Amino acid sequence: MMLKALCLGLLCVIFVSHFYTPMPDNIEESWKIMALDVIAKTCTFTAMCFENMGIMRYEEFISMIFRLDYTQPVSDEYITVTDTTFVDIPVRLYLPRRKSETRRRAVIYFHGGGFCFGSSKQRAFDFLNRWTANTLDAVVVGVDYRLAPQHHFPAQFEDGLAAVKFFLLEKILTKYGVDPTRICISGDSSGGNLATAVTQQVQNDAEIKHKIKMQVLLYPGLQITDSYVPSHRENEHGIVLTRDVAIKLVSLYFTKDEALPRAMRRNQHMPLESRHLFKFVNWSILLPEKYSKDYVYTEPILGGLSYSLPGLTDSRALPLLANDSQLQNLPLTYILTCQHDVLRDDGLMYVTRLRNVGVQVVHDHIEDGIHGALSYMTSPFYLRLGLRIRDMYVSWLDKNL
Repeated sequence: MMLKALCLGLLCVIFVSHFYTPMPDNIEESWKIMALDVIAKTCTFTAMCFENMGIMRYEEFISMIFRLDYTQPVSDEYITVTDTTFVDIPVRLYLPRRKSETRRRAVIYFHGGGFCFGSSKQRAFDFLNRWTANTLDAVVVGVDYRLAPQHHFPAQFEDGLAAVKFFLLEKILTKYGVDPTRICISGDSSGGNLATAVTQQVQNDAEIKHKIKMQVLLYPGLQITDSYVPSHRENEHGIVLTRDVAIKLVSLYFTKDEALPRAMRRNQHMPLESRHLFKFVNWSILLPEKYSKDYVYTEPILGGLSYSLPGLTDSRALPLLANDSQLQNLPLTYILTCQHDVLRDDGLMYVTRLRNVGVQVVHDHIEDGIHGALSYMTSPFYLRLGLRIRDMYVSWLDKNL
């Protein structure tokens, strides 16, 4: 019996040490974040094992876990919640019950999940959008765009744009009592990518009558043109989201071909004709010195992939590739970045690029922040960090929208 207990204990130690990532000194609730990190990496490890054994694909296993967290559209005394469609695109709609003498503000929210996972029905996003609607007395729309790898780019972008254009129709704004001059597009992580790309499209499309007042981008992923920016190096084995997982997910956004993530890990995936785009993501120029530190900039190697994927040079997929003329028309922008996040530098570079062309930008940087913190706002996995980011987000909207 003692031998069995000893073997079991040894096995647990080996298991935990395999997934253990040292916590930075400034992390709040470090024991809880450590546990969440081990859970996330255990799920990733299990999914990869199943994929290698031919049982199921990586993304199928992770999606199965995500779906366990989906909620029903439950209304309460303050908010009416319904699942409906905007031109065949599923959305979750939050409408305040109290009477309003004037038209309401509105927020369109794109959930994160690496383009492959998640839904506005997830407990955390349902909680966030319900909180936003109630606190701001605003109409909130959570968009459930199609997911990769069943649907590759540009399906997600097209769904997001179609939903926003539908909502901006005069008859729809009137139906929901929305003020067309007080509409915001928001998103976190990959949802921040879609929010960015859709906002760029809407603001530059002369045929769209009503424009967006502001955009909110929460730890967004905006490029993979250079997969060796400082935040990728610092957070290669990062908390919750590692560099390898980030590369795998963004690869599935474009293709199931394993050659792409292999080339991305070596920073050799961009096509030969893409050199002119590197100026838009040159972190040695765009990052504040605090974040570029002593890292040496090396231009990505071109042509490491035997074929060309158009999406890799398309600003609808990678919004940081948009040229300056596309950025000049953008509205007031709020960007939140997290220090311990592999995607940190995407948001930081976008702040610089927007300010360089005269766009008004408010930037908050969370020194003890980790990627995906908004996913941890509800029991049993709530973090004070997630609630803090929620409050910063909603407070800023309340003051500016």
